[in-house]
Amino acid sequence: MGVLNVVDLSGRVAIVTGGASGIGRSTARQLACVGAAVAIADINGEGAEEVVRGIRSAGGDALAITTDVAQPPQVESMVERVVSHFGALHILCNNAADLSLLERDRDLLQTDIETWNRTWEADLRSVMVASKHALPHMLAAGGGAIVNVSSVDGASGDNTRFAYATAKAGINVLTQCMAVAYGKSGVRCNAILPGLVLSPAATDTLEAHPAIREIFLDNVLTPHLGTPEEIASVIVFLASDAASYVNGQLIRVDGGLLSHVPHLAQHEKYFATLAPSGKAPSDGAANA
Repeated sequence: MGVLNVVDLSGRVAIVTGGASGIGRSTARQLACVGAAVAIADINGEGAEEVVRGIRSAGGDALAITTDVAQPPQVESMVERVVSHFGALHILCNNAADLSLLERDRDLLQTDIETWNRTWEADLRSVMVASKHALPHMLAAGGGAIVNVSSVDGASGDNTRFAYATAKAGINVLTQCMAVAYGKSGVRCNAILPGLVLSPAATDTLEAHPAIREIFLDNVLTPHLGTPEEIASVIVFLASDAASYVNGQLIRVDGGLLSHVPHLAQHEKYFATLAPSGKAPSDGAANA
């Protein structure tokens, strides 16, 4: 039974930042499917309007707001417009990130200050600003839920994407601090840490570089790579009363990518070439 069969968000109002595509779009659609009125905020205003049209055509209630989350006045205006339009705010999904900067964030020695600052402004500071302005309305309503979209990049080291990874790590700590500060007042705050997700941008990359797809398939513990819909289902659960006792958690939704020893895929390929069993030796050498 999927999450949409057990969750009812009728009467709730939600904001999804970065809601015009990928995880954000799927989240907005699923929130609307379970009864929430949804504001789709995105720097791509036409994309947000397209999502709204789809939700309304299915009988839902939605609002598009063109917003650059790296600009605090726009974020404050976003929240106030939602409350003015719908009359309340119960759910905030901080999903927006500026992925256009990743090409300039490959090597720390070459990353310029402007790239670093813009990444932190769009990916981390925006979470603080949106939460700061949303929290008073949630507290006034007697409670609410904030779900932050972080990344496995914020929970492990890599040799690239320094600004992005550290911004996501900042989201993780901010999530737990907000849970501690406002949980007793009825506002829960959790973060999800997706791995590779088949968003349009990721799909284009994998089509251009099929070997990368195989690398990820080798290293996840599922037979497939994640989809935006699968990530959105976890967000909807965390936003709902079904997760009423879940607070301050950093939940990896990565197909098990970070759950195994780093050399697992290489070992499996090696031992698959051996006859007759293709199994790793049982003396522990495989994991020494």
